[in-house]
Amino acid sequence: MTQNGDLWVFGYGSLMWRPGFDYEEAAHATLIGGHRALCVYSHVHRGTPQRPGLVLGLDMGGSCEGMAFRVAARHKRATLAYLQRREQVTNVYRPVLRSVSLRLEEPLTTRALCYMINRRHPQYAGILPLGQQARLVRRGKGRSGKNTDYVLNTVRHLRECGIEDRGLERLAFMLGVRRSV
Repeated sequence: MTQNGDLWVFGYGSLMWRPGFDYEEAAHATLIGGHRALCVYSHVHRGTPQRPGLVLGLDMGGSCEGMAFRVAARHKRATLAYLQRREQVTNVYRPVLRSVSLRLEEPLTTRALCYMINRRHPQYAGILPLGQQARLVRRGKGRSGKNTDYVLNTVRHLRECGIEDRGLERLAFMLGVRRSV
């Protein structure tokens, strides 16, 4: 949060390319202490309980490059309600405030709302072999569409932002998508 009551929200997956809320400013950001991982069995948005997909979570350790969005104080309540509905369908994430470094004209470190994975939740997949990730992603389809679309849109957006995620790149290659995504 900022001193004037604005809220920063850190996006590392679909929030980067489809935030879905009004914001005043967006900045490339780095979070220390969490890393992007396909570590969540999706039972709603990209799969079902019978045929789970696999979506991203912020897991403990490492660092993560993403985007941070500054939400004006007047939109904070509506944004938090929206994010609660979107990100907490099954309460697999823990909303926490973490320090992020923003790449602005004048670099800034601030607190941002981040959705960290709850490792005790039954949908926490942990570290899965790449082949298993590919199988889950290929067959996953839920309320928000095909799991492959989610992964490939994320890879595409990461590339557009100049962010390299080798794990997601390897998965995209395994899904049959070459560098032109």
